[in-house]
Amino acid sequence: MYPYIIKKILVSFTTMLAITLVAFILVSFIPVDPSEVVLRVNDIRPTKEAVESMKIELGLDRPYHERYLLWLGNALHMDFGNSYVNRNRTVSGEIGRCMPATLKLAAVSLGIVILISLPVGILSAVFKDSFFDRCNRVLIYLGASMPSFWQGLFLIWIFAVKLKLFPISGNSGNYSIILPAFSLSLAYIAIYVKIIRNSMLENMEENYVFYARVRGLRKKNIILKHVLKNSIQSCITALGMSMAGILAGTVVIESIFSWPGVGRLCVSAIFNRDYPIIQAYILMMGMLFVVTNLFVDIIHHLLDPRLKN
Repeated sequence: MYPYIIKKILVSFTTMLAITLVAFILVSFIPVDPSEVVLRVNDIRPTKEAVESMKIELGLDRPYHERYLLWLGNALHMDFGNSYVNRNRTVSGEIGRCMPATLKLAAVSLGIVILISLPVGILSAVFKDSFFDRCNRVLIYLGASMPSFWQGLFLIWIFAVKLKLFPISGNSGNYSIILPAFSLSLAYIAIYVKIIRNSMLENMEENYVFYARVRGLRKKNIILKHVLKNSIQSCITALGMSMAGILAGTVVIESIFSWPGVGRLCVSAIFNRDYPIIQAYILMMGMLFVVTNLFVDIIHHLLDPRLKN
């Protein structure tokens, strides 16, 4: 078991190093001079002298490998420099200011996914090919195929504009998180209902279920204590990756609902060409996927007895 964990950690470390290189290169090789961008967003005329002076201030006059090593060393200390738009604000400070709202949105969305997909998936498997199951499969197809931005706009039109039940945008209270969280979770609900249903149907065909029935165990106990327990393990990997996917998916949802989170900050940075924030966001999301995948692999390895040897 320990050699497997050590191997996964080494692979994850190599992947993280590659992500830092990609995040640095994406900004270093942009077609527009970052020095000129800083001057323009701060309403300063980009003369030749001003551009050269800004290059020295930003350290862009150094060779690429020196800049990368300096940036990597600062990034390890969570120092990503200052924002181009607000030169007196650090990138870490801006992300830290917006991160609580994003984490709140992601946590509520993940809770909605678990609370809805688990019972619906179980019922679809138990009542296979029933009217409920057929309707559920249609909704799964629609939920998985519709883009999240369209779902968000549709929810705004129905529940905010027509029914006036929830606020249209912003973080103005407890009810304001319902529409963006539900919109963010719809696609994942469809995925997990399908995973749980198919996994339970496969386990219901196994021999241990047949033997449990022969022993006279109640169907409810067989499903909850045996079938569900074995089926839920197949969802661990997907659920772990969904945590990172939900955080990354907030970019679109936060923009639609004007939610003051990191995703909206990144979109604003793209429009304003605030490259340090974009760079930090790419690095943060990449690291999140790698770390989440590492922990999910380790947990899955510990829970599955077949993988311990």
